[in-house]
Amino acid sequence: MSRSEIIVHANDAGCDCHRITGSAPAVPIVALDFEASCLPKHGRSYPIEVGIAHTADTARSWLIRPHSSWRGWDWTQEAENLHGLTRERIARDGMPVEQVAIELRDALSGACVVADSPIDGHWLRTLEAAAQIGPIATIVELRSLLDDRSISSAAVFDAIKRVDALPLKRHRAGDDARWLATLLTELDLINAAESAPLFTWSSANGRLRA
Repeated sequence: MSRSEIIVHANDAGCDCHRITGSAPAVPIVALDFEASCLPKHGRSYPIEVGIAHTADTARSWLIRPHSSWRGWDWTQEAENLHGLTRERIARDGMPVEQVAIELRDALSGACVVADSPIDGHWLRTLEAAAQIGPIATIVELRSLLDDRSISSAAVFDAIKRVDALPLKRHRAGDDARWLATLLTELDLINAAESAPLFTWSSANGRLRA
């Protein structure tokens, strides 16, 4: 999946991503990323971490304790080698799916949530189902937004090159959300100068983890 194939999630709390036109967005944009037990093509995968970011400096993440309904689902060493999280770590330090889902929904209220792969939507729905919570977000393709803003493929690829040249960590949910938020800033879809935080820390457990 190319990093330019971005998906926008429109939060149900009154957000309309199609109103993002002109020089400034009508609603804030927040980047989202999941880490998971494996890719869906390798088996039944479940989310183990979710991160969100408004800028490279405004981010939070949650480790997710595996839900009982995911028992027996798949885990690959390939995925573990990439994100560095072990089953023991998420069982010990992860938060219950219900708490993660509620805090994530509250943090994203009123925002358009952007992910760089449709697979993130799959893991979001998996989280929602386990938590038995209504939709945290609905998925809208970014193509119409890019068309509205007249952002060309060449401009996207140039922005990716600039962001990849920065010393940003990768392959943890919060770090990847920061990468995406930085890309969206490069594309002038996020106002990096905005001083007011779009979400607050509800607990120390929600902060980005090593």
